[in-house]
Amino acid sequence: MGPGDLSEVLSGLPLSSDPRLLVGRETFDDAGVYLLSDEVALVQTVDFFAPIVDDPYDFGQIAAANALSDVYAMGGQPLTALNIVAFPLGTLPLSVLTEILRGGQDKVHEAGAHIAGGHSIIDPELKYGLSVTGRAHPSFLLTNANARAGDVLILTKPIGTGILSTAMKRASAGDNAMAQIVTERVARATIETMKALNGAASRAALAVGARCATDVTGFGLLGHASHIARASNVTLNIHSSAVKVLEGAREAWTAGASNDGLKRNQSYLEPLVEWKSGDPVTQALLCDPQTSGGLLVAVPRERASQYLSRVDQAFEIGEVADRLGVAIVVD
Repeated sequence: MGPGDLSEVLSGLPLSSDPRLLVGRETFDDAGVYLLSDEVALVQTVDFFAPIVDDPYDFGQIAAANALSDVYAMGGQPLTALNIVAFPLGTLPLSVLTEILRGGQDKVHEAGAHIAGGHSIIDPELKYGLSVTGRAHPSFLLTNANARAGDVLILTKPIGTGILSTAMKRASAGDNAMAQIVTERVARATIETMKALNGAASRAALAVGARCATDVTGFGLLGHASHIARASNVTLNIHSSAVKVLEGAREAWTAGASNDGLKRNQSYLEPLVEWKSGDPVTQALLCDPQTSGGLLVAVPRERASQYLSRVDQAFEIGEVADRLGVAIVVD
């Protein structure tokens, strides 16, 4: 669901008042955090979706990396995961599900966690994901509410996976124009980006004293940035020319590879963003829903270079300012 619809749905529900619930849904953080002791908090999340790539093993790895990322975005370490499966029994061979689960398990093991079980249903549309439980120190969390004016905004993966995934689907369905854009090299680079874990980026954020992060997924870069702006009561200045974009994404959008999630994100963000710069392609990319995107980290300025030296492919995209009239300014 888009952020606007989700906000409307949740607005009618009462909030929890348990002091042990350190992070709930109020701040639109990536996972919930529950206090167990002075030194241990549970980090809990769930995420699942329909296939975005053709290869079942790749799909399993991407879905698992995406779910694990929510724990990393809170400064946590994944411990266990439960599989969530909806499978069209009788339509697809069971070997497809075996490969999906193998991909998910391999990625969970790469994160140092374990698959503890799961749940499956028969459904006309294949879906897969994970419920993940992790551990964090309650005094060292990364949350949407801890950005401060003067912090540097750093992103750890390029954007464009939503548009490119749409292009790949169209290419597989026989769209020659998309096939020319999404070459084998472009498709593989996109898939490898989505499969990459955010563990190193999370640990580096804690190591340099950062206290604010989110992972960039379905609400797009600006959608998740807006949650930081609201929870921290700040304005984020984002330099559009500094945001790295996956090869082929601009060309794919120009050729028509948009998606409904992108349009919902744009509608939600319209009153929240002041566009001082940015052509239509750039604006679309900044709103494009990502799958297993990077971490957006607010790092104290004096430690930004230290963070960049610790995280491969991370890049600076802006800074945090005192709250102005809008949540985000894009130049």
